[in-house]
Amino acid sequence: MKLRVSAVQYQLKTIRSFQEFEDQVRHYVKTAQEYNADFVLFPEFFTTQLMSIGDESGNALTIGDLPGFTESYRNLFIDLATEYELHIIGGTHVVRKNGKLYNVAHLFYPDGRVVEQAKLHMTPTEVKEWNMSPGEGLEVFDTDKGTIAMLTCYDIEFPEIVRMAKAKGADIIFCPSCTDDQHGFHRVRYSSHARTIENQVYVVTTGTVGSLPSVDFMRANYGQAAVITPNDIPFPPKGLLVEGEINQDMIVTADLDLELLYQVREEGSVTTWRDRRTDLYPDWENNKKNLALSL
Repeated sequence: MKLRVSAVQYQLKTIRSFQEFEDQVRHYVKTAQEYNADFVLFPEFFTTQLMSIGDESGNALTIGDLPGFTESYRNLFIDLATEYELHIIGGTHVVRKNGKLYNVAHLFYPDGRVVEQAKLHMTPTEVKEWNMSPGEGLEVFDTDKGTIAMLTCYDIEFPEIVRMAKAKGADIIFCPSCTDDQHGFHRVRYSSHARTIENQVYVVTTGTVGSLPSVDFMRANYGQAAVITPNDIPFPPKGLLVEGEINQDMIVTADLDLELLYQVREEGSVTTWRDRRTDLYPDWENNKKNLALSL
């Protein structure tokens, strides 16, 4: 099966209304639709742009105010996904559930359905400055273009969770990200390459660019979109189908071939997924089987 993915290097800039946010988002989605994309990925925390709208006194909103936009955010992306007939990974948006804040990735289907995946690993800033809570479980999501997972930024730095996503059937990991400097960016980027090699999956990632001068912890952004493959002969030698220009407002697009993944898993130069030593180290798939036998 073949599919086309687009990833948005979202330009953060101060806005004064939700309509300005909607206009910018629609621009990117319409661009992806013109490229005949099946999926379009937005970055982590890109809805913090809404905090720059400010209050009646002209002060920026706080992270605790962001969930107040959840209904408008969801309605906008549901409308866009159905209107343009594509799957949208709407970056992440901060939601409040049972009095706690979560950083949640959303997948909007062309038929109007919405599914969520909360970020599982919290950075120190998310915990100390924004008092955010981690999600408690990983799901993979079936689409008519294959099975995907959504793992946000810091999540991709943990090999175990990507192993779990692959064991549950994911062939594509969408990784919305938000990093403020080169160190953070390269942690995510290098981890993404490692995960494609270990699990023989695709990783599609992107980050925020630009700045929000009035919003704490969003004043600096360092981002670049990329579509990353395993490092084997059917794919580019560097494991890169496409990458954007660093810190530029743009969208990148590439075609994925799932059959190539299945081929290299069976007869590639290396077969890392098949050759993992579950007799020596724990494996989610193996643990699941053992649990089933013990019940």
